[in-house]
Amino acid sequence: MSNEATPSVQPAAAVAGTIASYIDHTLLKPEASESDVLKVCAEAAEYSFKSVCVNPIWVKTVKTALKGSGVLTCSVVGFPLGATPTDVKTFEARGAVLDGADEVDMVINIAAARAGDKGALTEDISSVAEAVHASGAILKVIIETALLTDDQKVLACQAAVAAGADFVKTSTGFNGGGATVEDIALMRRTVGPDLGVKASGGVRSLADAQAMIAAGATRIGASSGIAIVKGEQGSSAY
Repeated sequence: MSNEATPSVQPAAAVAGTIASYIDHTLLKPEASESDVLKVCAEAAEYSFKSVCVNPIWVKTVKTALKGSGVLTCSVVGFPLGATPTDVKTFEARGAVLDGADEVDMVINIAAARAGDKGALTEDISSVAEAVHASGAILKVIIETALLTDDQKVLACQAAVAAGADFVKTSTGFNGGGATVEDIALMRRTVGPDLGVKASGGVRSLADAQAMIAAGATRIGASSGIAIVKGEQGSSAY
């Protein structure tokens, strides 16, 4: 299980530097080119972000580009809809870690969450978790908060805990909405102090990131990572 502590109050420059280590520098646009991916990798190495998060076709490219940088390679599974059979998600996850992913962000079966089917949710997550953990990688579970009620969010988080996930995560950024302080606080209360909580979607400034961390986030997914650490306002939708 993840056990990432929330940072204490520090001077602004130190806070920005600390927050860089929380950021998954993200490029999930389907039209992203190899040069786009390599640019994001160079930025992540320069700013010491936690990881670079990309679609599965780019995992090998990212792993090679980040070698020796200390920045992790992250990929997504069942993305962005989550409406993929469990065995296919598991196969996709296994392929991602074999290609070099240190972390995998999977989308849950959203329909199961909306139906209140905790068993189906747990089974789906557990199968992917087993494949990811077999290679020593970390699993983050995207519950897509914009499509769920609070009770459904709680159910999805409980399923992630029961299935042995390492993180719960708010959003894909592709299905409307994004991270809110209220959702992060709800997720933190539900999973307890030891599981990771990732805020993603709409985190575009240092103030946004600080608010999420104060609410209980231990990771930030953003394509505005550079703006965040510079104290500027990002414009990206994710």
